[in-house]
Amino acid sequence: MDYVGRMFRPPSEARSLLLQVSVGCSHNRCTYCDMYRDKSFKPKPMEQIEADLQEAHELGPVFRRMFLCDGDALILPMRTLRKVLALVAQYTPWVERVGVYGDTRSVGRKSVEELRELREAGLGIVYHGMESGDDEVLGRIDKGGTSTECIETAAKLREAGILHSVMVLLGVGGAELSQQHATSTARVLSAMDPPFVGALTTTVVPNTPLREAERAGTFTLPGKFEMLRELRTIIAESEFSQCRFSANHASNYLPVTSELPRDKDELVTLLDQVLAERNEAHLKPESLRGL
Repeated sequence: MDYVGRMFRPPSEARSLLLQVSVGCSHNRCTYCDMYRDKSFKPKPMEQIEADLQEAHELGPVFRRMFLCDGDALILPMRTLRKVLALVAQYTPWVERVGVYGDTRSVGRKSVEELRELREAGLGIVYHGMESGDDEVLGRIDKGGTSTECIETAAKLREAGILHSVMVLLGVGGAELSQQHATSTARVLSAMDPPFVGALTTTVVPNTPLREAERAGTFTLPGKFEMLRELRTIIAESEFSQCRFSANHASNYLPVTSELPRDKDELVTLLDQVLAERNEAHLKPESLRGL
């Protein structure tokens, strides 16, 4: 398989074959992210994509899912995505689901009919790094979308029959906007009502605008328990029809996986206990945390 640079995928795609169909991220301005800053966005040549799928064909049915990299491959034109999904079906007919990163821009540029066409061609799930439901926070982190557009994105994917997994970042609003970020995120998640939500914990990494803001004193990452308070607010104030809510990423201090609303009361009680005790022995040590 031909991979340009570092590869990234959602935690739930750990057993998926990674097929790089584009290089980099077309937005590439989020202040907290360093994943694609060493790449310029461009589609991969179709000849290379087909060669990679030929290699996958030779491996045989050792995987059942495939994830299309890089950062927002859904932004690619429909003609490109049609061809990619047709080649996936041709060379790896045993693949049961294809996943991709997408956001308000990539989903917004496609009609429901086009998204439905992609679903019928094999696209099964879109992972959406919303990060926050608060418009002030979204502006500060240069996310390139609004809370209203996030809600519209969820509605469009639901109408098209494509699963939607939403990622949010604890702490991304900084200490200043911590609870505003959490409350607004709960409100927007409730309006989106996705079947999957993943909460990750913000890590300030080198060579990002967020690190520069931290150095300049204009951004302060909330403390461990303050970020757990955000998690508590998001869980307590969100209203879902049926959602698998996870905060079990390597970055999280208190890994949890739950089905909401079924487990809401139990989870809120657990978080209240941890927040009341403020005992770091209950949290994942820094040495075990990672991106």
